[in-house]
Amino acid sequence: MKKYLAGLLAGAALSVATATSALAFDLGVVAFQMSAETHARVANAVEAAAKARGWSVTVLNSSGTMPTHLEQLETLVQKGVDGIVVAMGKPVEADAQLAAAKAKGIPVITVMSGTSPHTLFDIQVNEYKVGAEAALYLLGQLSYEGAILTQRFEGNVGTRIRGKVLDVVLSENTAVTIAGTHTMARTKSWRDDVRNGMQALLLQNQGKIKGIWASFDGQAFIIDDLLQAQGMKKGDLTLVSIDGGPEAYRRIADPASLLSATVSIPFEELGNAAVDAMQVIAVSGKPKASVVAGPYLFMDAVLVDANNVKSFLK
Repeated sequence: MKKYLAGLLAGAALSVATATSALAFDLGVVAFQMSAETHARVANAVEAAAKARGWSVTVLNSSGTMPTHLEQLETLVQKGVDGIVVAMGKPVEADAQLAAAKAKGIPVITVMSGTSPHTLFDIQVNEYKVGAEAALYLLGQLSYEGAILTQRFEGNVGTRIRGKVLDVVLSENTAVTIAGTHTMARTKSWRDDVRNGMQALLLQNQGKIKGIWASFDGQAFIIDDLLQAQGMKKGDLTLVSIDGGPEAYRRIADPASLLSATVSIPFEELGNAAVDAMQVIAVSGKPKASVVAGPYLFMDAVLVDANNVKSFLK
């Protein structure tokens, strides 16, 4: 897909250069919670790619609060930016703001957010596939039997789908049971929430579990630290999560860490693809269908464990 976008851009290079030199494209970027590494990785990639094209960029951090998120979208619409990229947004809750953007002719591309009738499309990985990769890897490491703990988050569509896919997999493999579940609240202090909730579950189920499933890597890092503090070693149980990134790869390769695997999502590539698509559609004036036919532009995710982690370490 990236090669396809690159081809479109190459074909329109002359007209793009003329347009951007005459008047810099003004791009607004809204990330829902920059304290989350994945949100920051997308927003930073969008900013870098846009500035490399000579665009002016405004990056806003909603700090995990919906009122701030809606206010920032409204600000960009009122400012009259030329385009908006939203990282891990909430299209349903922001329906009025996105409708206002569409009414003013401002194209909106979302990343890992879900779609809206008021946006062009959402760039993401197939969360159903990602969820299946993580769930089946975990069960395989357990030889499809034993008890596990799960750390969930229902406040994001992607992590919610991952949990639902896990439940489907478990429904067909009944020798694996859930001994306990903690669901993270949508809060600025989510790390403390995960730490407290999982610490209680680990104490209650000490010596009884063979694996732990976490809906995203940030949760897994906290769980990993708790397990190490309890004196557990790699191989004592299987800890699996999803997202990928330098810290996840470091832990997978670290003999002291219990993180066994992650499904790596190419967040920087998602951000770059948003800028590429914005240039094709908003600057070059090509139709959305020249980039993607439907409401989603999917990119690939890769499972990373001890067998291939060296190729991901920098």
